[in-house]
Amino acid sequence: MTLGTLLVESGVLAPDRLEEAVREQRRTGDRLEQVLVRMGFVRRSDLLRTFSERLHLPIIDLAEAVPDAETLRLLPPRIVFKLRCAPVSRAGGSLRIATSDPTDLASFDELRIVTGHAIELVLADEDDLQKYIRQHYGVAGDTLDALGGTLAGGESERAGTDSDEAAQAQEASVVRLVNDLLVEAVRERATDVHIEPYEHDLAIRYRIDGALVDAGVPAAVHRFRNAIVSRLKIMANLNIAEKRRPQDGRISLRIKGSEHDLRVSVIPMLFGEGVVLRILSKNAVLTGLDDLGMPAGIEARWNELIGRPHGILLVTGPTGSGKSTTLYASLRRIVTPDVKAITVEDPVEYHVDGVNQIQVNHQVGLDFAAGLRAILRHDPDIVMIGEIRDKETADAAVQASLTGHLVFSTLHTNDSAGAATRLLDMGVEPFLVASTVEGVLAQRLVRRVCRHCSVRVHPTPAELPPGFGEVPAEGLPSAVGCRECRGTGYRGRVGIYELLTSSEATKELVMARASSSRIAEAAVRSGDLSLLREDAFTKVRAGLTTLDEALQTTRG
Repeated sequence: MTLGTLLVESGVLAPDRLEEAVREQRRTGDRLEQVLVRMGFVRRSDLLRTFSERLHLPIIDLAEAVPDAETLRLLPPRIVFKLRCAPVSRAGGSLRIATSDPTDLASFDELRIVTGHAIELVLADEDDLQKYIRQHYGVAGDTLDALGGTLAGGESERAGTDSDEAAQAQEASVVRLVNDLLVEAVRERATDVHIEPYEHDLAIRYRIDGALVDAGVPAAVHRFRNAIVSRLKIMANLNIAEKRRPQDGRISLRIKGSEHDLRVSVIPMLFGEGVVLRILSKNAVLTGLDDLGMPAGIEARWNELIGRPHGILLVTGPTGSGKSTTLYASLRRIVTPDVKAITVEDPVEYHVDGVNQIQVNHQVGLDFAAGLRAILRHDPDIVMIGEIRDKETADAAVQASLTGHLVFSTLHTNDSAGAATRLLDMGVEPFLVASTVEGVLAQRLVRRVCRHCSVRVHPTPAELPPGFGEVPAEGLPSAVGCRECRGTGYRGRVGIYELLTSSEATKELVMARASSSRIAEAAVRSGDLSLLREDAFTKVRAGLTTLDEALQTTRG
């Protein structure tokens, strides 16, 4: 019995909707159940329930399944990935197999022949099943299994000629292996992919929510390190013959209808070439200021600042703290058809409609300072500089502000009060800093506690840090760890913010070259500064993150 017939006879799906879904399936080539769920005709829970009732099959929670190594070895990875099923347990001569589609009877006959066991089917949610397969067989396990038969004895580890490596990198299996790694990175919301060669190993890790986690690739991947690196170089239009110097490139990918830019960095290391790919989703730029998680008071003050006609607005924080996202969201809020905005970036991470964006090119002398001087002749209203790194760029930003432009930029400082002292250290005159810098927004990203596994705890007063305030009646969230969050206890991130606005008191302190700590103390007393840790504690009380995460992120 086919899946469509089963759903229609069960009353879950109308015949006309089945016909529509079948037409869409022929057009896209996707599986029927994927089409039905995507079009909203059925829910996954409806599929499982119908299968269970009509075929008398039990539903299993794979999160609780703990298969032994011998059971997993009964099915080769290529069979598991091909048939989208996985062994769960065995008893006597019977093997329990989890599947999300029990209608493909011919496939289960194949399993009986391959394993030599009687097959007992159990039902599992498709997403849970895919996670289970990746957890126990590794990312791209089927591709590596197929590659193992084509390249024996570690052939790919031995350096061949450049033409050999180019040919190997273009083989269908290697292309699919690299694609699998990149698709998995996007699926797991990774911001970076790290490929690190060691003497007898190739480590592949994803940076997810700011933390590096193992990609879960089978150990056999180290045999194909050269082919993987060569494939990435080809995709990024880099020289595969150059192995002695660092190289940088860019890859554009379309994955499930979403556009992604990958910034590629290749560096020679002791046992081969290391690769890091920064993943930039073109959809991320659509984030608005309302979606960043700013406290209402800070957002209102920031909205007032970005609406001013001139001055310098700085966003500070470490690498990966979301500064660029905040700047882009701010530009999108204020750029209109009657406003001209120009940016100088290194590199241009996202494309923003209505904004003229310039890519820094050091090879021809186009750095931040030179770009800023040039664009002022293009009559902009708003200017964004990717980063103020030196006195020349700082002076150019100050001059742009003094001549009636609103200037956005970033600085690498630990807090908002440190921005003024950093500019002074660069050599900018105190009276210029005091008269041009209108506001400094400092930010960090804290990991959101996983909503699937978090629990509430009630710490004692002694366990709370000074200034935390009252604990809500339901308690504070605590991270546990599950399959949804890769065992970390966290999934996703949210921003924490502090905003320092310029006042006469802070201007006088800047003119006197006061330390950042004195500026912060005075600003807190006058109400011109709300601290990062205060916002972090607010996020904890709201149940968004844990106290440990808040303290760790705002430490120092």
